[in-house]
Amino acid sequence: MEVKELVLKTLKESSDPLRPGDIAQKANLDKKEVDKIIKELKKEDLIISPKRCYYTAK
Repeated sequence: MEVKELVLKTLKESSDPLRPGDIAQKANLDKKEVDKIIKELKKEDLIISPKRCYYTAK
């Protein structure tokens, strides 16, 4: 599975918005990599940020 898909899947499976560190921990990824993926997903309009530094899938 591609890293971007893994991040998106982790967000979709969570009932609550997650911080990048939480996503990294759940998906077993590096936090810096997750930060980069989050920026890409936001540009693609696949995720939203309901509150500062928290993210959830649309």
